[in-house]
Amino acid sequence: MSHPPITTDTDGTRGPLSGIVVVDLSRVLAGPYCTMFLADLGATVIKIESPKGDDTRQWKPPAVDGKSTYFLSINRNKHSIALDLSKEEDLETAYALIDRADVLVENFKPGGLKKFGLDASQTAKRWPDLIHASITGFGKKGGEKLPGYDLLAQALSGFMHVTGEAEGHPQRAGFALFDVFTGLHAAVGVLAALYERGISGTGQSVEVNLLSSALSAMANQSAAYTAGGHEPMRMGNDHPSLFPYGPFKAADGNIVVCCGNDNQFRVFMDAIGATEVAEEDRYATMERRNANRDPLRTTIEQQLAAHTVSEWFDTLGAAGVCCAPILTVGGGVDYATKLGLDPVWDSGQPGDYPTVANPITLSATPALMRKPAPELDADAHAVKQWIRETNPRKDS
Repeated sequence: MSHPPITTDTDGTRGPLSGIVVVDLSRVLAGPYCTMFLADLGATVIKIESPKGDDTRQWKPPAVDGKSTYFLSINRNKHSIALDLSKEEDLETAYALIDRADVLVENFKPGGLKKFGLDASQTAKRWPDLIHASITGFGKKGGEKLPGYDLLAQALSGFMHVTGEAEGHPQRAGFALFDVFTGLHAAVGVLAALYERGISGTGQSVEVNLLSSALSAMANQSAAYTAGGHEPMRMGNDHPSLFPYGPFKAADGNIVVCCGNDNQFRVFMDAIGATEVAEEDRYATMERRNANRDPLRTTIEQQLAAHTVSEWFDTLGAAGVCCAPILTVGGGVDYATKLGLDPVWDSGQPGDYPTVANPITLSATPALMRKPAPELDADAHAVKQWIRETNPRKDS
């Protein structure tokens, strides 16, 4: 283990990763999302930024008090220090931090850190027990020169090809989906490497990339091609294997209904007053319902037209039907609050802004909001003092 955190947890509790020090050389989304999760779980994360700061500090609107909500959303619980690695003194400071760290996370272009002596092969020699996590767009072989933008991964993975209306244009997701998945995959890889280090005493490199994460995340759609040679196509809001499973028109809007098996379908049809329809041979199995989607959709929407979405949500929910209205993001946060999920974290500290809480619940060592997203270079003095007061690991 490494040294105590630079700042003490405000409530005296410890996270499962307390004592782990992470040097964060990443920027934008995938890397910072990974390191934020590690920080939420108690790791001390020192974010090294260029003197201009992480690009996302300037990604606005939206903004609050002139600060990018994008940056705020993925950089809580971290300490910021601005370093220009092309300057010898700043590079030595970075080395001193890594001397004391357990994990290094970076998302430089392949080969981009070699000139600083911080490529994975170089760090492995200088710091044998360091976990070096590298996040790229398309790997370090044939895709090393491709820029690592989430939208490119959405396009190249086939995701956009299967997203959108059947007769419409390919569609991107409403957020940087694969940046987030890649950040999560990186965090899982780091945790696995830390566990293995506890057994073997040695570190290792962890590599993840947007395209591989995208293909993995598409799960059944990817397997349709790899296992069955089937090329998935756009189907709008329909599911390729399940029906009814998607939004259906009610009197004043759309309500989502999910029937994953024959019994759920019968319960749904009974709840909307069409019990006899569930007994028809052409709808008796999932395969037959998939083959007769259009007439079944017409029947369902004729029945749903009698009431509003809100009325159906209550009626169908009471009957045990899996259903939901389509809410705004704000509506989603409010509904999660109504359910007692406590979706918002607000430390109450000066300069803090509420962010979406970490979704992981641990009974003994929970994730906590300890520190708001830092101002650029705000922790430089504390970080340098910590360097002076601590010793490098024995292998540094």
